[in-house]
Amino acid sequence: MEQPIILIVEDEAKLSRVLQLELEYENYRTQIAENGKDALRLMQEREWDLVLLDIMIPELSGLEVLRRIRRTDEDTPIILLTARDAVHDKVSGLDIGANDYVTKPFQIEELLARIRVHLRKPIEKKVKKDVLSVGDLIVDIGAHEVSRDGNNIDLTPREYDLLVCLLKNKNLVLTRDQLIEQVWGYDYFGETNVVDVYVRYLRQKIDKEYPVAYIQTVRGVGYTIKD
Repeated sequence: MEQPIILIVEDEAKLSRVLQLELEYENYRTQIAENGKDALRLMQEREWDLVLLDIMIPELSGLEVLRRIRRTDEDTPIILLTARDAVHDKVSGLDIGANDYVTKPFQIEELLARIRVHLRKPIEKKVKKDVLSVGDLIVDIGAHEVSRDGNNIDLTPREYDLLVCLLKNKNLVLTRDQLIEQVWGYDYFGETNVVDVYVRYLRQKIDKEYPVAYIQTVRGVGYTIKD
């Protein structure tokens, strides 16, 4: 069985190293992010089995990191690490989408127990997560394949990422800025019309030859895919 991989987002070097050593002793793989921007970059680069997220981190706060993650990822378990008296942060974190929180200072045995609970995800949930669809349009995340009405569709990496983003936010309208942040990355500084260009490319491939167009423009706002 493959070892679960955990992202540790913590700027206190001594604590992050202790967490890393304890988790690796328990047969987990780990990586450390020391600030919010690095955490978001690492979240975009691969899938994680669980995230330990300190609220008080530089660049972007833990709550802002959590908010941005939950725009596109509803499933990865996230455990907040909070100060003892940060009641408001705990409540806000749970409202935004955290699965749990542990108050500093904490016993490592308690944290390990909570991690084990949140890693017990049914296989069926993972399989379901790996396929996105609307009508006859299907994206197989695991195989990195797109098809419509049984016909395979070749997309560039950026077109594929844009389609996945729209499908993960199905029935929600995403602004151009949100799409740039989620598809091109928070550090993209080009023109926002790049979104319009790639939406046009995508429509040519997944909508043009079919009677139903899935990508919809909400004038003055952005784009959406609806059932």
